[in-house]
Amino acid sequence: MKTKKLLLASLFALSVPASVPAFAAVTAEEAKQLGTTLTDFGGIKAGNKDGTIPEYTGGLTTAPAGFKANSGFWVDPYKDEKAVLRIDAKNVAQYADKLSEGQKELIKKYSDYYIDVYPTHRSFALPESVLKATVRNATACKIQKNNYAVDEACRGGLPFPMPQSGYEVMWNSLLRYIGHGGFTTDSGKSWIVDADGRPTMTSDQYTMMEKPYYQTDLSDRDPQMYWRTYAVTRAPTRKSGAAQMLVDYLDTTERPRRAWAYTTGQRRVKLAPEFVYDTPVSDLGGVTLYDELFIFSGKMDRFDFKLVGKKEMYIPYNDYKFNFACKDETQFSKHHINPACERWELHRVWVVESTLKPGMRHAYSKRTFYLDEDGYGSGMFDAFDQSGQLHRAMFNSSFQAYDHATQLALKSVTYDFNKGMYAVVGDAAIGGFKIVGKSLPEKDQTVEAMVARETTR
Repeated sequence: MKTKKLLLASLFALSVPASVPAFAAVTAEEAKQLGTTLTDFGGIKAGNKDGTIPEYTGGLTTAPAGFKANSGFWVDPYKDEKAVLRIDAKNVAQYADKLSEGQKELIKKYSDYYIDVYPTHRSFALPESVLKATVRNATACKIQKNNYAVDEACRGGLPFPMPQSGYEVMWNSLLRYIGHGGFTTDSGKSWIVDADGRPTMTSDQYTMMEKPYYQTDLSDRDPQMYWRTYAVTRAPTRKSGAAQMLVDYLDTTERPRRAWAYTTGQRRVKLAPEFVYDTPVSDLGGVTLYDELFIFSGKMDRFDFKLVGKKEMYIPYNDYKFNFACKDETQFSKHHINPACERWELHRVWVVESTLKPGMRHAYSKRTFYLDEDGYGSGMFDAFDQSGQLHRAMFNSSFQAYDHATQLALKSVTYDFNKGMYAVVGDAAIGGFKIVGKSLPEKDQTVEAMVARETTR
């Protein structure tokens, strides 16, 4: 009990012992902190003592001037702000405690890289129905089957607003809200920038993503299914018409990921069981793995996930500029993203260390995740190879869709420090993101229906 109260009361530098039961929900007394000292989704309501992190006051729910609803693009409400701090090689040591190993490596390795820090805005907001379900989950939601499953009764809200373990933090990331019907983009691009600084657009796709976990009003949904996405390639021409679908379930032990692939050459759908764990994503030159899409994706059975605590760090946030203003090649510098395209803010993050279990195989020996305490979408990780050396770093940016009370954290950059390459996923600066108002019936969401419908568009 004492450990739990310390975890919730402290602003940073927290730790949770391994003895906390993985299945334990918080008590009704502890849950009273939600809506008082904590937000309904579990973030610390107060600002920090330095005033550099503000109090949470409800998030951003009002559109700025110039916003056009249903356009697929969101006007930057903070576009006129100036950076309050620039971190580069000259002062990186001063701010090292608020930087990841990946951030420090970028500054150390590339003299032209810098981090511009802007005023912090706690813009994250959720619909009232999701907030109510989240508060309910604090005392009712259970993690099951050695941390690899979540109870169906948790559907509709963030499962663990007061997380007690690293697994619960990661489940919060996996089950974060992306809108009731999810979203689509008509042009979602992926890029590889090679060691010589040459960018290549490796795929341009129509993409749909949804979380049936939040579609509790749709009786045709499988209550075990929590995530579904499919993508149909439009370009380059040699890949046009190829399609993939991935589906994840709440019980990852009994129902592991289902994945399918369709190629125009074979003109048939086949299962793709290899789209898991450390299988490299083919379109991304081996720089990104299937289990790190959107920071983390899939089953957690190969690693031990330890909750280190909470601390203040500079993370990509309210990054409308990176998502919409910097288009195609303008976002790239030779060895890294153009720093002028990025927005960094100081936020509290959950720190989770994942260490490879004895006897398990993976490209990494360890990953350290830093996930926003409010939305769990913005954040980053450091990944280490089998010799313990920093191998890769990923940064996942977000923006608040203020007209839908939805945070979208869909565009990421991954750096491979061994290869000197980097990859960008989720670039919809041209195509935009459309939040789906009404989801398709389940019969139209099967892989066969998707291929028949989307490959003829």
